[in-house]
Amino acid sequence: MVNPEPTFTKCVWPRSCIARRMSPPRTGIYNARHQKQFRKQLRNSLTSAEAILWRSLKDRALLGKKFRRQTGIGRYIVDFYCPECGLVIELDGARHYSITIERYEAERTRYLESRGIGIIRFENKEVYEDVEAVLEKIKAALVEST
Repeated sequence: MVNPEPTFTKCVWPRSCIARRMSPPRTGIYNARHQKQFRKQLRNSLTSAEAILWRSLKDRALLGKKFRRQTGIGRYIVDFYCPECGLVIELDGARHYSITIERYEAERTRYLESRGIGIIRFENKEVYEDVEAVLEKIKAALVEST
C-alpha cells in the first residue's frame, strides 16, 4: 500500500514575517496605527460620564463581556466596544448636538451598521441620573446580540 502524499495548506503569512518571527501584517478595520496617539489621549481624558460607565464595564463586570474603550473601527473612534457581541456604546454630551455633528453621526452609524456592529446611545445625563437603568439597557442589548 502506498502512503498518500501529505497535503499542506498554503501559508498566508509573508515570508518576511516568518523569517523574523513576527505577527502577520495587520488587516482589517480595527485600531488604525495613525489613530494610536489620539485614542490614547481620549482614554487618558475620559469625561466624567465615561468614567462612571467604564467602572461598570471594565474587567468583564457586565455579563462577563469584555469591553474596550476609545477603540478605532475604520476611521471612527467609538466610546466603548464589545468585540464579542459587536456592540458599540456611545455617550453623547453637548458636543454631539450640533447640525454638523448630526451628519457625521449619521454617516458613522451607517458605516458601523454596514459592518454588522450594533450601536446603543445614551446621553451623559442618563448616566449621571441613573447608571443602573443604563446598565440594564446595555445588558438587554448584549443578550439580544448574542
